[in-house]
Order: sequence, then structure tokens, then C-alpha cells
Amino acid sequence: MLEDLKRMLGLPLHEDEELDKKLDWILSTTRARLKVLLGGIDPEDDLDYIITEVSIVRYNRIGSEGAQSHTVEGESTSFLNSDFDAYMDDIQAYKEQKNIDISKGGIRWV
Repeated sequence: MLEDLKRMLGLPLHEDEELDKKLDWILSTTRARLKVLLGGIDPEDDLDYIITEVSIVRYNRIGSEGAQSHTVEGESTSFLNSDFDAYMDDIQAYKEQKNIDISKGGIRWV
């Protein structure tokens, strides 16, 4: 996933220990947050696209953490409340497909 993230960000694919540590941390925390949204269920590989895309957003926000909007010389950028907002429909569909009911904590058996 690290190589995919670097490719999507337009970063060189060769090993850069400091950058790789930062990107691995972003991937790890993004995966952990998705796990919380799934009610403690580890995200499967078919959700890797969400982890990668949210990690791109998080990487691009370095230095702007906590900002709701940013304006520079007439150019304005607004941030979503949660980096996962754009994927909540996908996350909900995944939970329904896997019978995950976080309101009751865990997996729902049908």
C-alpha cells in the first residue's frame, strides 16, 4: 500500500526512510480510524482504496491540521469535518454486506 500511496502522491518510489516512516504512520492511523468506524472490525483488503485515498488527503493536509478553511491570495480551500465523510456511503454498504451492526457492538447474525 505504501508504494501505491507514493505513486498517487507523485513521490519517488525509491526508499526514503524518513518519508516512508511518515507515510506508514499515516496509513496506520487511517486504518485504525476506519477500524473504529467499522465498530472494531479490522478492515479487509477490499477497503484498501479508502485507506489509500484518505491517507492522500491527510498527507496533503500536513500543516493544516484542525483547519476548517484556508485562504491565500483569493484562493480558498474548505475541509470536510471528517476525512472519511466522502466514503461513509461505502463504509455503510460494507457494514451491511458484512452484517456489522456497531450500535450493538459486533457482528449481526442473520
